[in-house]
Amino acid sequence: MLRLQEGSRPTVPFPVNNTIRLACSDCSLREHCQPPDLSAADLARIEATISSSRRVARGSALFHAGETFDALYAIKSGFFKTTLTTADGRQQITGFHMGGDVVGLHGIGAGHYINDAIALEDSLACRMPYARIQEVAQQVPALQAHLHRIMSRQIASQHGVMLLLGNMRAEERVAAFLLNLLQRLDARGYSNTELQLRMTREEIGSYLGLKLETVSRIFSRFAADELIEVSNRHVRVLDMDALQARVHLPGCEPQA
Repeated sequence: MLRLQEGSRPTVPFPVNNTIRLACSDCSLREHCQPPDLSAADLARIEATISSSRRVARGSALFHAGETFDALYAIKSGFFKTTLTTADGRQQITGFHMGGDVVGLHGIGAGHYINDAIALEDSLACRMPYARIQEVAQQVPALQAHLHRIMSRQIASQHGVMLLLGNMRAEERVAAFLLNLLQRLDARGYSNTELQLRMTREEIGSYLGLKLETVSRIFSRFAADELIEVSNRHVRVLDMDALQARVHLPGCEPQA
């Protein structure tokens, strides 16, 4: 049975950009955004860097491109897309981010956020002021090392996307995208064969450099070949080996 995914939409009205306080020690995704095996004292120091946990309603922005960078955000629940606006006014999706991911890292070097982070569903993100992170990292060296690992993974992800867009056929791109999402959900304790797509097929196309019609045609082809079963945005993999075989370039599945 498919486990209810982190970020499933609540049944009660969701306040827009409301802030609350949450404890890291109670978070099931702590291992994804914090160093492992922390002492109680070090965990308390890191927890103190979180100024608030911010509710972001579907369609609202966590931050906008051009805003002064002052904090990183660890996604506690929900799903975000990051987007850039091209010179001719078009929006290009640069990534999809789920619970446990840290967003805003590009702002460390630029001094401002370089993209928009938009909630694809009602979400919750923990705000970590960067100046405070730097102070605590001097007391907890494992925090600095963990941030370096996160940034390294993001660089590797970007290289993966470049390979995906430059060398893969359309069918390979969609297969790699689905496999990557499943891999990331599996790492968080969810099903590795089923998922509820939080993004539209048009948004998938924007990320993969494909037209909406192409993405829809490939989903239909995968379903006809009995690789997957699709019901609206729910996808269930029927033949994992066959789906993996559609990706002919090993090791190039990017982080979405």
